[in-house]
Amino acid sequence: MFEVTVEDSFAAGHYLRNYKGKCENPHGHNYKIRVTLAGKELDKAGLLLDFKDLREVMKHVIERLDHQMINDLEPFTKLNPSAENLAKYFYDESNAKLDRVTNGRVRIKNVTVFETDSTTATYSE
Repeated sequence: MFEVTVEDSFAAGHYLRNYKGKCENPHGHNYKIRVTLAGKELDKAGLLLDFKDLREVMKHVIERLDHQMINDLEPFTKLNPSAENLAKYFYDESNAKLDRVTNGRVRIKNVTVFETDSTTATYSE
């Protein structure tokens, strides 16, 4: 199995519902997103997926969240915008686009969301 990983970042605000503590108040993060792909077959150039193509897959989700109050965006108007839920959202949205781009040859192995340099949440299937 081959794997490739790309990291990108965005800044956004959020607050947690049903939570008692500082994070129930609106605040912001400089998020970092790490996406790892996996696949058994390389393309004709010997690549699982070109890094720039993976960045393009990630771009539509990042652009939607960057400099936004995440709680104002679907599905986070009801779903709590925790790092865990952001990781799953990023996984689902990026995997759907990746499937179209690679005709199912490559899948997302996992997505890690860094809320800070030392706090992360990861989603995989």
